[in-house]
Amino acid sequence: MSAATGVRRRRQGVGLGALVVVLLLVGTVSLAVGTRALSPAEVWHGLFTAPGSDRRLTEITLIVQTVRIPRTVLAIVAGVALGVGGALIQGYTRNPIADTGLLGVNSGASFAVVSVITLFGISNPYQYVWFAFLGAGVAGVIVFGLASLGRGAGSPLTLALTGQGVAVFLAAMTTAVALTDQASLNALRFWNAGSVSGVGFDVIWPLTAFVVAGLALAAVTLPAVNLLSLGNDVARGLGVNVTLNRTVGIAAITLLAGATTAACGPIAFLGLMVAHVARYLIGPDYRWLVPCAGLLGALVLLVCDIVGRVVARPGELQAGIVVALVGAPFFAALVWRGKFKTA
Repeated sequence: MSAATGVRRRRQGVGLGALVVVLLLVGTVSLAVGTRALSPAEVWHGLFTAPGSDRRLTEITLIVQTVRIPRTVLAIVAGVALGVGGALIQGYTRNPIADTGLLGVNSGASFAVVSVITLFGISNPYQYVWFAFLGAGVAGVIVFGLASLGRGAGSPLTLALTGQGVAVFLAAMTTAVALTDQASLNALRFWNAGSVSGVGFDVIWPLTAFVVAGLALAAVTLPAVNLLSLGNDVARGLGVNVTLNRTVGIAAITLLAGATTAACGPIAFLGLMVAHVARYLIGPDYRWLVPCAGLLGALVLLVCDIVGRVVARPGELQAGIVVALVGAPFFAALVWRGKFKTA
């Protein structure tokens, strides 16, 4: 390893460490900000004290432990998953404007939600979140299966076109079902906003297990992504099993995006945006780019959630709306400047 490479890797390591520190600081702020602002002392009390006889302190404890901690944890987990998924999908498809929604997971989850509400009358998010995860996974499998058939099977263009086609079809079916049932339509309105609030640890921990599994699969494929981003022929020439690595990668993306969409609803632009920022900050090596994108995803989603709580007091804007307000101009800037680089 040359001296220049060693210096670059130290800088990359320092950069990732700095992101972790900033994320922890923003997470602390997330515990204090909301409809009721809490002081650092009150946050500390809420973290480590059980409910007691003092009504005010008990209220603080309940706010921190049952509302803000789950919300903060979910924002971090979802942000990491979407950031990693966005970077991976851009690498696998060699498409600089690809996002996790390319696999149809968002549309699959939405269709599953409105279907179970209409057919079974389920109205509790703790129940239909699992159907959403199932719908996201099935949509991802369908997209990958169809993209593996016929001429051009497995190519990035085929995958992108298939994903877009399945997503449009499922979106149309979702609208058709929702328009026939008022409860489904109301649920879809909230679902499409994308929010990290209102979900407890009884849902967060199981879905986090799927995210961890997706991250593990992603870690296994990172060396191959660097070669796949150069093209299938080059990767095969260098000894990469393209089909196996792409299958594992798509499975990882489906787990990451499916679990996040099930818990939060579709959050657009986040994976697309942080992947480009990570590439600018840390370089094109996916072994460093993907962890950076994950940390940036968590940081951006957490900041957007905090901003949504502050700007609309005493109500709030859902995190997905704030992300879209930031992501849409970012996407427009990418188009205007022509900064579409995947490697």
